[in-house]
Amino acid sequence: MERYRIKKVYDEVAVPALTEKFNYSNPMEVPKLVKVIINMGLGALKDNSKGFQVAVDELTRIAGQKAVVTKARKSIANFKLRQGQPIGAKVTLRGNKMYDFCDKLFSIALPRVRDFKGVNDKAFDGKGNYSLGLKEQLIFPEINYEEVEMVRGMDICFVTTAKTDDEARELLRLIGMPFAK
Repeated sequence: MERYRIKKVYDEVAVPALTEKFNYSNPMEVPKLVKVIINMGLGALKDNSKGFQVAVDELTRIAGQKAVVTKARKSIANFKLRQGQPIGAKVTLRGNKMYDFCDKLFSIALPRVRDFKGVNDKAFDGKGNYSLGLKEQLIFPEINYEEVEMVRGMDICFVTTAKTDDEARELLRLIGMPFAK
């Protein structure tokens, strides 16, 4: 697999196509991918420190960058949650690691989802950012099926500089996001 293939596709295919479709006068107006945030909620494991650490290590392997443990901001008695207690993990990818992750997600991981017909093209937030939820971490090649104790899901957010959802949808489609027909 050629490194930074998505960056090359963005430069050679997406920029000219977006410029033509949306009539940008300045090349700096063309939307681009800024960062990818991978978030894993682990509230069910808040009392199991070994299981929590295994989940953080899996997220680190998937992203190729150390995951940061997120902690509760305030105490909530109904959920038996105390302020400062670890409840999740996240990774923010930028630059070349972001492009590597996107390439792996689009070409290897998403096609491994059972009955995959494409991702929903309506999950935009109105400001050009796209969110994707995955039900299991097993679709990533870094995860060994035999070592998995529990199937965990994750949320992936693609942050772009696009002003509208249509611009962001076209940008992600051009760099390889497999939207449903």
